[in-house]
Amino acid sequence: MTLTSTSKKETPGASGQDGPVLASRAAQPGLAAFVGTGPGSAELLTVRAAGLLSRADLFVASAEVTDRVRHLLPATADLRDLAELDADPRLLAKAVKAGQLAVAAYDGDPLLFGPAAAAAAACARARVRFEVVPGMPAATAVPAYAGIPLTSEAGGDVRILHASDVSRLSADTQLPRSLVILGVEAGPADLAKMLMAAGWPERTPFTITWNGTTTEQLTIRCALGSVNADLKAAGVSLLTETGPAVGVVGEAAGAQQDLAWFETKPLFGWRVLVPRTKDQAGSVSERLRAYGAVPEEVPTIAVEPPRTPQQMERAVRGLVTGRYQWVAFTSVNAVRAVREKLEEYGLDARAFAGVKVAAVGEQTGRALLDFGIKPDLVPDGEQSGEGLAAAWQPYDSLSDPINRVLLPRADIATETLVARLNELGWETEDVTAYRTVRAAPPPAPIREAIKGGGFDAVLFTSSSTVRNLIGIAGKPHAVTVIAVIGPQTATTAAEFGLRVDVKAPKPSATGLVDALAEHAASVREAAIAAGEPVRKPSERRRGARRRLR
Repeated sequence: MTLTSTSKKETPGASGQDGPVLASRAAQPGLAAFVGTGPGSAELLTVRAAGLLSRADLFVASAEVTDRVRHLLPATADLRDLAELDADPRLLAKAVKAGQLAVAAYDGDPLLFGPAAAAAAACARARVRFEVVPGMPAATAVPAYAGIPLTSEAGGDVRILHASDVSRLSADTQLPRSLVILGVEAGPADLAKMLMAAGWPERTPFTITWNGTTTEQLTIRCALGSVNADLKAAGVSLLTETGPAVGVVGEAAGAQQDLAWFETKPLFGWRVLVPRTKDQAGSVSERLRAYGAVPEEVPTIAVEPPRTPQQMERAVRGLVTGRYQWVAFTSVNAVRAVREKLEEYGLDARAFAGVKVAAVGEQTGRALLDFGIKPDLVPDGEQSGEGLAAAWQPYDSLSDPINRVLLPRADIATETLVARLNELGWETEDVTAYRTVRAAPPPAPIREAIKGGGFDAVLFTSSSTVRNLIGIAGKPHAVTVIAVIGPQTATTAAEFGLRVDVKAPKPSATGLVDALAEHAASVREAAIAAGEPVRKPSERRRGARRRLR
């Protein structure tokens, strides 16, 4: 059998398809959209807003908003700063007349306090199509994330104003049940004085939430008459740049704290180091975010093709010709290497017809499912080569017509599985599918955070991640929580002088995240029971203070 590699790349437009597509796009009527992005979290975007962002030809926003939604924007989008739109309100109208989708994005809601009004009016005067997509207003979203009910079931009035307008309040004004103030970062103590001058009693609850709806959210409950003292008691140091803040004054601000659901997530605000590549860390990082953590993905190894490709070429030929009874995958990288080699020759999952497949680990199994292959064998216990060897059955010539097993692996893989399969009567073809090399060191700020206690926890999913991370970035600080996936990884961590705080009850990366969350929850409960402030591990460093930024 001869396998021929063919290139699938074509010159744009060579097929005759690109021309009509571009012509059709040019014929589309343009549109200007003024989109509200909410108070901070990109997860609060409306479906309509996310859809417009994903198709934007021109995107205009502040640097902060652009960074927040960058992952939703097309790579081809023309990114501009809001200052350009302020200087030329017709910027969007010009793009619309050229048939483009022009999106201007704003914090919160685009018409609350009118940030988009002038540019929208320019579109109306130019008689071009435009629309306004409401965003989740900070005035309601941030109190909701802080667990503050602005009204009760019986009703209640709410008033919203900007901090710059507080000085206009007078003692003659009827006090609402809830007063929501935007822009509180300008000076909460001064605002408190103006509120008391307007008739609010000193004991009135005053809640301040910085960086609302993000993993940097911080809510402090004060009284109007003791704002500075209450902030100091909470360990808050107000700096020049504190981040956006929303204040709530009145009865609602003093509601029971059991509604504070967001900041009480087990890993809320924890900066967790995930020493894996972005592809490998996807499900782990997603689970960490669900617990309120801020994952930081740092690759410790780099994957490269084998030095000689002949082994993999013979393996692919063997798959197609029915040479193997089993293929055993012990890593996601092995799945990716085989898949890429098959696709290089124009083949797909059908090449595995009649072949049984074994897999180690949930992520390896998921990578196979993504390729259209359901594993026939996954060990119940330890997810490793040793665990797979323990689950493997002896060769039986009556039920197994072929006794060969293809084992595509890394160049540094151990021989335990091969030896065990040979003992069971199988003939193993151990193929180097990829090489692993130590990754380049991460940027200096990451290295400093690792060694200086800037991370609250680090997840080690293998012994190699321990060795490689320490090799390229240094040893984690003593305050950092060390979480490991299995006994071998724990042993390696101990050999490097690391104190292991968390071990996964089951051998999976997501199980390790769950175990870390349980550990953090127990530490939090112990602090509350002892009447002590709840602090992240990184805040327990000598001299560390809680700062707003």
